[in-house]
Amino acid sequence: MGYQYAVIGTGRQGLSAAYDLARFGSAEEILLCDLNLETAQKGAEKLRTLLSQDIFKPVSLDAEDQHQLHETLKGIDSAISAVPFTFNLGITQAAIDSKTNLCDLGGHTDTVRKQLALDESAKSSGITIVPDCGMGPGLNISLGVLAMSFVENPINLFIWDGGLPLNPIPPWNYISTFNINGLTNEYEGSAWFIRDGKPTQVPCLGEVEELDFPAPLGRLEAAVTSGGLSTAPWTFAGKLQRLENKTLRYPGHWQTFQAFQQLGLFEQNPATIQEKSFIPREIFHALLQPKVSSDQVRDICVIRTRCEGETNGEKSVCTLDLCETYDEKTGFTAMEKLTGWHASIVAILSAQNKLVEGAVSIEKTLSGELLKEEAKKRGWDIKYNT
Repeated sequence: MGYQYAVIGTGRQGLSAAYDLARFGSAEEILLCDLNLETAQKGAEKLRTLLSQDIFKPVSLDAEDQHQLHETLKGIDSAISAVPFTFNLGITQAAIDSKTNLCDLGGHTDTVRKQLALDESAKSSGITIVPDCGMGPGLNISLGVLAMSFVENPINLFIWDGGLPLNPIPPWNYISTFNINGLTNEYEGSAWFIRDGKPTQVPCLGEVEELDFPAPLGRLEAAVTSGGLSTAPWTFAGKLQRLENKTLRYPGHWQTFQAFQQLGLFEQNPATIQEKSFIPREIFHALLQPKVSSDQVRDICVIRTRCEGETNGEKSVCTLDLCETYDEKTGFTAMEKLTGWHASIVAILSAQNKLVEGAVSIEKTLSGELLKEEAKKRGWDIKYNT
C-alpha cells in the first residue's frame, strides 16, 4: 500500500519535490495544489511525461483558506508547503488539525519559531512538522550535522553554500534562481552565528574569504548573508564555540553588491528626486532582475561543511563537499533538485514514521546516517575529507 502526498505550490521547487516523491516515496497519489489550476495541470503533465506514472492529481487550492486546506489535507500522509513563508503558519495549523505530516521551505526564522511553538499540538496529533527544508536553510544544516557526526567532540562548524551559473557571463557572473527580493533580503542587515559559544549578530556582506573548489568552479568568494542557519545558532549555543554560514559567489560579486548597498540601493524608505518620490530598492530590482534572469537556467550548486573538534583527545577535522548541476534530461535546475529533494526526503521519512513526532527544527530532524542513506538513493556524491 502506497502513501498519499500533497504538494502546496507547484512552481519550480514544488514540482521538483513531487518528482522526488514519485521516485522514492512509494506514492499512491500526489496532489499538486496551486491557486492557479492551470499551473498544477501543466506540472502534472510534465511529471507524467518524465516518469510515465499517472499518480499526479491537479487541485485548485487557496493556501489562505483554512477550510479548503483542511479538506485537502484530510487523509494525506505527508504534505510539502512550497509557497511563500507567509502562508506556512496557517498551513501548519491546518496540518495539525488534519493529522497530516508537514514540511516546508521555510525562509523566515520568526515564522519558524511560531511553528515550533506548536510542538505539543503536533505531538497530540501524532504528526511531524519540519520547517526550513530546502538547500539553505535545510540541506546545508543537515550536511553540517553529518560532518559533526565524524568528530567525537565538535567545537566549530563552518558552512559555505551557493547557487551559481554553470557558465558565468560578465559583468554579473550570477543568475537568479529565486525571487530577486529574496536576494536583497539575504544581503541586508545581519546574520546570526555562534561566536564564543553564544548566538551573535554579524553584519551581512562582510568577512569575505576565498575558497578553492574542483572544476568547473575553481576559486570562489564567500561572505556573510542572513537566514541560512535559521534556528541552529540557538540549538547549538553552548555546544559549539563557533557556527557560521556564508554564501558562495564568483570573485568580484561581493565588492559589487557592497557598493550597491553603500549607495543606498537596498533602502526601502522613500527617496525624492525633483519632487518625485521613489523606493530605491524597487528601482534596483527593476533594473537588476532582467540582467540576472534567464528562461534557461543552467546552474551549479555547492555546499561545503567543515567541522573542527577533538576525537580521542586529538585534533579532528571533517570536511564534506556536495555539488549538483542542472539536469539536461529532466530540465530541473541544481537549485530545484537540492531544494525540492531535501523537502521530499523529510516528507517521505515523516510518512514512514522514521522521524520524531512534534514540531522539530531541521537540525534536530535528520541524523547523519539517514541523510547518507537518502543522498545515496538520489546519486548525491558527498565528498569526504576526514
